[in-house]
Amino acid sequence: MYNPKSLKAEEFIDHQEVLDTLEYAEQNKNNVELIDSIIEKAKLRKGLDHREASVLLACEIPEKIQELYDLAQQIKKDFYGNRIVMFAPLYLSNYCVNGCVYCPYHYKNKHIARKKLTQEEIVKEVTALQDMGHKRLAIESGEDPVNNPIEYIIESIKTIYSIKHKNGAIRRVNVNIAATTVENYRKLKEAGIGTYILFQETYHKESYEKLHPTGPKHNYAYHTEAMDRAMEGGIDDVGLGVLFGLELYKYEFAALLMHAEHLEAVHGVGPHTISVPRIKRADDIDPGVFDNGIDDDTFAKICALIRVCVPYTGMIISTRESQVVREKVIKLGVSQISGASRTSVGGYTEEIRPTDSEQFDVSDQRTLDEVVRWLMEMGYIPSFCTACYREGRTGDRFMSLCKSGQIQNCCHPNALMTLKEYLMDYASEETKAIGEKLIQAELENIPKEKAKLIAADHLKKIEEGIRDFRF
Repeated sequence: MYNPKSLKAEEFIDHQEVLDTLEYAEQNKNNVELIDSIIEKAKLRKGLDHREASVLLACEIPEKIQELYDLAQQIKKDFYGNRIVMFAPLYLSNYCVNGCVYCPYHYKNKHIARKKLTQEEIVKEVTALQDMGHKRLAIESGEDPVNNPIEYIIESIKTIYSIKHKNGAIRRVNVNIAATTVENYRKLKEAGIGTYILFQETYHKESYEKLHPTGPKHNYAYHTEAMDRAMEGGIDDVGLGVLFGLELYKYEFAALLMHAEHLEAVHGVGPHTISVPRIKRADDIDPGVFDNGIDDDTFAKICALIRVCVPYTGMIISTRESQVVREKVIKLGVSQISGASRTSVGGYTEEIRPTDSEQFDVSDQRTLDEVVRWLMEMGYIPSFCTACYREGRTGDRFMSLCKSGQIQNCCHPNALMTLKEYLMDYASEETKAIGEKLIQAELENIPKEKAKLIAADHLKKIEEGIRDFRF
């Protein structure tokens, strides 16, 4: 029985409710009156529920799809302005005891090079990332209680935060590790993590169990209920995601929104981020084996709908996607992207990196400087800001500011200040020239005079060599 307030996975992601939703959407995909009413509701910027959203996903009327895209672009602008937050993944270990059939880290893969970073190697990796200009990392690790215990993760986080190299410092560490206990989530919170991210992979229970035939990840309920345990453990910000291509995308989309609704209903705070990865080729993994892949147009529609349906959430797209695809979906709602990513353990340091250890093929191979310049040429502000996390604007405090539209008073000037840091410390001359012009133009767009004056003052201090301002 569907119950968004239940703490049981099979009740807040009720299989029959998803099927009923898809049937309802199919029956109403050409119901213009209903579609118009849903779009009008979406214009209120309060979001849509999973049934309303599924109708829009099923709709194939060109002019209505264009309305959706136009609205997604406007909502993105209203909530996030023209900022794009930058981050990079850092793979700590690819040892894993699970048997996930779509991931090359599965324990039966005997020819992939296994590697676990020592703390000394983490220092080298993070230093390399700092030398690029990164301030925000998402750490990744396979599930292995012997090789990758929670103590190793905590020690690694402390090491990352301790590294100060030239003007570099990692100011926020997000964590993407396997579902764990409330006690371990408390330890992660105490270590100062930002967002806890866990991809569901697929919400379809039967498919989930087939795709995860062995290992602790086989337990659908334990995995799906992880966010509730994380929030019980004191973690304010959690990030959802599915791996599109494993199951029918309409099922995944409806269930993903149901999960977001559940978090709102139980904890009063929806997902801080939603990621939209698509399955990609990797060592001993052929994405063609999975027959639920989605084309670029469908992918773009999903991104636009997430922005419209969960307007407050940060939407993440990685270097799994090409420059062309990333450019398209940034316009439709994506607010965070990775740059110069490596998906292998030791990937940023040549003497550490083993061969054939990537989790998936990277489509966008550009340097961080090239990505930053590309964004600015399109009129976006690449942001390295982590101020909300460090100033306590997380969880319900962040959401209240975001939903009211007030968060831009903090985020816009902070984005400009961190971009200024990047330009002075790391950028090529071409990128720096473009960025300085952008900053001057954007200063005039800061909505409050006080914020504008503070930003101008802090930008001057950055030029004098003083770093890390925020408000």
